[in-house]
Amino acid sequence: MKKNSSLPIVIWSIVSTGIMFFCISFIIVYIFIKGAHVVDMTFIIDRPRGFPLGSDGGIFPAIMGSLMFTGIACIVASLLAISTAIYIVFYCKNSLIENIVRSIIESTAGIPSIVLGLFGYTFLVLHMGLGISLLSGGIVLGIMIFPFIEVRVEKSLEEIDRQIIYSSYALGVSRSYTIIKLVMRESVYDIASAIALSSGFAMGATAPIMLTGGVVYSGVPKSIFSPSMALPYHLYILIGESISLEYAYGTALVLVGILIVINFMALLAGFFKRGE
Repeated sequence: MKKNSSLPIVIWSIVSTGIMFFCISFIIVYIFIKGAHVVDMTFIIDRPRGFPLGSDGGIFPAIMGSLMFTGIACIVASLLAISTAIYIVFYCKNSLIENIVRSIIESTAGIPSIVLGLFGYTFLVLHMGLGISLLSGGIVLGIMIFPFIEVRVEKSLEEIDRQIIYSSYALGVSRSYTIIKLVMRESVYDIASAIALSSGFAMGATAPIMLTGGVVYSGVPKSIFSPSMALPYHLYILIGESISLEYAYGTALVLVGILIVINFMALLAGFFKRGE
């Protein structure tokens, strides 16, 4: 009876996985077919040209800008997320404070990205005086992906065998030393995987950087206080202004390719952990 009752669930799981795989594969293949003839070395290493701007040339400044936005976001989000996870798992003994912190994390995860962009523009760009810059956009993206990283890091820390930690305490090792030398080493691949996955999420976001750091055209930024192009924003401009559908598909293909590489790195981190 139990096997028969579980059969519909198994079938539905297989069908759902197949549908999801088909949809993702279809999207990637469709973008590849539409954009492959545009993407070459010149397209990747050249800057946008033509009139209107973007109808010729390449997307190198946008590629570098996206990588810089994402790098700053990962640094900001990782510092906040890892610190918060360590506090909740190892230091917080008050259930009320823990519930408040979790509510803040869950609420942050539910904030629309355009609202985060508006917050970044009002607080960071105007009141903090950071201006339209990589730093402003990176901080906003970091806030956006912070819950994503925190939940996964916290789960990884909770899965560590408590007997190992208690044994360390019993030997007279301090809590901070145990966390740094033992806990973080055990969780390093999970943390790396969470950061890699979240970086793909940040790289594909458009709304937060539209108001905080993204511009229609600029060269490769020379500092974190400079504005920058970004692949998703450049793609939005190409389509929204009807500049070039062909170049839009080419830009989308490059963006998807970078996201696939990032997700592969996250998958690789998981394999490294299993291999230990």
